[in-house]
Amino acid sequence: MKIIVTGGAGFIGGNFVHYMLQKYQDYKIVCLDALTYAGNMETLVDVMGNLNFTFIKGDISNRDLVFELFKNEKPDMVVNFAAESHVDRSIEDPGLFLQTNIIGTGVLMDACEKYGVKRFHQVSTDEVYGDLPLDRIDLFFTEQTPLHTSSPYSASKASADLLVQAYYRTFHLPVTISRCSNNYGPYHFPEKLIPLMIANALNDKPLPVYGNGENVRDWLYVEDHCCAIDLIIHKGSVGEVYNIGGHNERTNLQVVKTILKELGKPDSLIQYVADRPGHDRRYAIDPRKIYNELGWLPETKFDDGIKLTIKWYLDNKPWWDHIIKGDYQDYYNKIYGNR
Repeated sequence: MKIIVTGGAGFIGGNFVHYMLQKYQDYKIVCLDALTYAGNMETLVDVMGNLNFTFIKGDISNRDLVFELFKNEKPDMVVNFAAESHVDRSIEDPGLFLQTNIIGTGVLMDACEKYGVKRFHQVSTDEVYGDLPLDRIDLFFTEQTPLHTSSPYSASKASADLLVQAYYRTFHLPVTISRCSNNYGPYHFPEKLIPLMIANALNDKPLPVYGNGENVRDWLYVEDHCCAIDLIIHKGSVGEVYNIGGHNERTNLQVVKTILKELGKPDSLIQYVADRPGHDRRYAIDPRKIYNELGWLPETKFDDGIKLTIKWYLDNKPWWDHIIKGDYQDYYNKIYGNR
């Protein structure tokens, strides 16, 4: 089995590469990543010597590059993690998100159709559903929840999902889509909430919290997410959407205070800042479909997962310190500069 994993130098994609190579000793993984600001080759250091792993630097919206890659590699499956994903950045530069998340997804599917790929899996997000009211804890996102986006980022991901479904209906491309809740765990880029708070707390810097910190997210440990995708691409029904949730709802303020407590840092480091435009109030996923069809449930409780995550950041300070300093972007040139 050969799988092209796009965005494999990013957070979730990188964890998926590690997960698959460890679980399937006879699988070949080809990672395609443009190494934009959030792509980090240092995430893949431990697998660079694996004979079943190949890294290709390239943009999924580059049609010539993508088609040449598919022609040469002849993949059985494609798992598309490649995406611009930070909401704040999408507000600053929406066009970049449209190019990567929509056009890039279309290019990948065109290549899948031409070269007879057996499964194209689109990794999406619960943000395509919009948000839920804070005072209705009985409400959850299901696969039938209408798409109702709040930011250029979520709109671009929803557009990609609709495009994937259109390729299934029009061209009979064998596709699946997963929509996950907020991930956390190793290799998470330090601009996102949990790694940012860990890094700032360790450096005794202020921890910026939007608004009053009451926005709620459903937290999913990244390894549980990788396990779910593994099940979907091997056993999931073609054409279907699967919600992947963590059953771990927390307010942003609860998350921040948990991190401070684990690190022995004072709550006085919390600094409330002006809320961002269109900030979604609550995300909460109902994952019954993936459980009923594939038997998946998240195994990691938040209180356990956050301890594992904090330990990883404590044990791997050079990884995130290089990101903060910008040194991580030099790693590709160190490895490939003379090739």
